[in-house]
Amino acid sequence: MSNLHLKIIEVTKRIAKRSLSSRQKYLNNITSMEHDNDTDRNFVSCSNMAHAAAAAPSDEKNSILMNTKPNIGIVSSYNDMLSAHKPFEHFPKVIKAAATQFGATAQIAGMVPAMCDGVTQGRPGMELSLMSRDVIAMSTAVSLSHGVYDAALCLGVCDKIVPGLLIGALSFGHLPVIFVPAGPMSTGITNEEKNLVRKAFAKGDATREELLKAEISAYHGEGTCTFFGTANSNQMLMEIMGLHIPGSAFVHPHSDLRNAYNVVATKQAISISRKGKDIRPIGKIIDERSFVNAIVGLHATGGSTNHTLHLPAMAAAAGIKLLWEDFSDLSEITPLLARVYPNGNADVNQFHAAGGMSFVIGELLDAGLLDGTARTVWGDNLFDYISEPTLKNSKLVWNKSKSKSFDSNILKSTKDPHQKNGGLKMLKGNIGRGVIKISAVNMDQQKIKAPAMVFDNQIDVKEAYDKGLLNRDVVIVVRFQGPKANGMPELHALTPILSNIQDLGFKVALLTDGRMSGASGKVPAAIHITPEAMDNGVIGKIKDGDEIEIDAVSGHINLNENYEDRASKFPNDRNDQRSFGRNLFSLLRQNATNAENGAGLNLIDTH
Repeated sequence: MSNLHLKIIEVTKRIAKRSLSSRQKYLNNITSMEHDNDTDRNFVSCSNMAHAAAAAPSDEKNSILMNTKPNIGIVSSYNDMLSAHKPFEHFPKVIKAAATQFGATAQIAGMVPAMCDGVTQGRPGMELSLMSRDVIAMSTAVSLSHGVYDAALCLGVCDKIVPGLLIGALSFGHLPVIFVPAGPMSTGITNEEKNLVRKAFAKGDATREELLKAEISAYHGEGTCTFFGTANSNQMLMEIMGLHIPGSAFVHPHSDLRNAYNVVATKQAISISRKGKDIRPIGKIIDERSFVNAIVGLHATGGSTNHTLHLPAMAAAAGIKLLWEDFSDLSEITPLLARVYPNGNADVNQFHAAGGMSFVIGELLDAGLLDGTARTVWGDNLFDYISEPTLKNSKLVWNKSKSKSFDSNILKSTKDPHQKNGGLKMLKGNIGRGVIKISAVNMDQQKIKAPAMVFDNQIDVKEAYDKGLLNRDVVIVVRFQGPKANGMPELHALTPILSNIQDLGFKVALLTDGRMSGASGKVPAAIHITPEAMDNGVIGKIKDGDEIEIDAVSGHINLNENYEDRASKFPNDRNDQRSFGRNLFSLLRQNATNAENGAGLNLIDTH
């Protein structure tokens, strides 16, 4: 690509050089799997195949046994308690019917657990949340381990599910895989209305009944939540990485268009399967270009900070090593094109209607900020993702003309962006390294120098707030929230509190080795601090009253005190981790990598 930005070329080459050995080992593994008899049903024993086909419909059994047709494995995150996953209840029936129509078979290979941070927020279950990504990855691998599939469809949407599905799929990198989203729920009350009630409740100015009414008016039906959190950032990433059918990210679960997308995804999976004429193994489709494009997409849309954890973990599964410096350098050249809540007032349905992913991808390609030569599951390359279909006679008809923005308050061009830089900033200093999301933070709030108030959990922060102790210029330090300490839960419950302090005219910021998911909004939040307190990081040595400086403009975080002789102060009692299933995750916590390397299992093969 002659117009590709020099920084995109530089960062891509840097990642490739850094990953040379581990990537080659990964590709060698794919080659060995491609030629292994275990991946060809013709070489699988009759007894093994009898088990694999025993429950198949009688008209499909023979083709599975005799390996005469492509067989598609479906890996699903379906459950009927969570809105985002409920639509997947009916998708397999559509996929199986489509597979039959196009001369193939399809089987549900397995289900993966899908939990919701919205339900577990501030509760013990949240400490299982991030680590569930690795459980999902392992569950995906177990689902595909039977080795009787020619391609796979991964049905997933939310926070840890899509990253886990991709990590698991990449461990079977010889298989072609397409990701099938569910889509967002219809628009309820505005996110701003919901947020105002939350803040009022935190101040005691709204009743629980009023809060509940607002919440159920916002989260009211099937599909993902409509704000641009991790779930919808996942869908943006799968599309910009070329793992979706183009334009499918934000289509309502029960629309005719969504149904047509499911049929097309099935047909395409058959076309690129190991029995097709255009075999596209996911481990070869996904490379350094894919991840650079993903990071650019994250910056351009103001996506979730959780992906500074997930993208390195996903890349590691493909033998690629991402560092936060890659995010930081790409942020400097990537304009913010989208304003979607929490960095704007629109929801994802309005984003999609305004031009959506086809507009974003088209703008970034024109500006040389995406590598359009990156391989995809659809078309020739990423340039085919500018296309958006319409429905005609129940079939998708593709319009290849470049999309435009239908609402400049939501979507702007690269020539006139909302901001000149991306929404994420990397931080470093004597406290360590971290991440901050600044797309919604006013310029006058992006620098703060204030005394610290130190807490070991968010419950104590709430109690201090209720007593009025936080109504001053303050940097609230919440430590022992990292992956090794307690699984790195999100600290969403602090957002209304911090916003209220800021609204009183005080300078306030959060400093934590935990997560915030980008939902900090207008409050500066230095998160994912590494080394974490449990690893003897400096954040564990901060005392009440210490002066903390957070500068999101220059990218620095510093403790302006002499701390070298201080010892880390660890919590006295860790018995709470023995209840609510947290004991089962102890091995994952103990072996977790640091935040910059994904805060999970070490998947990079450097030996």
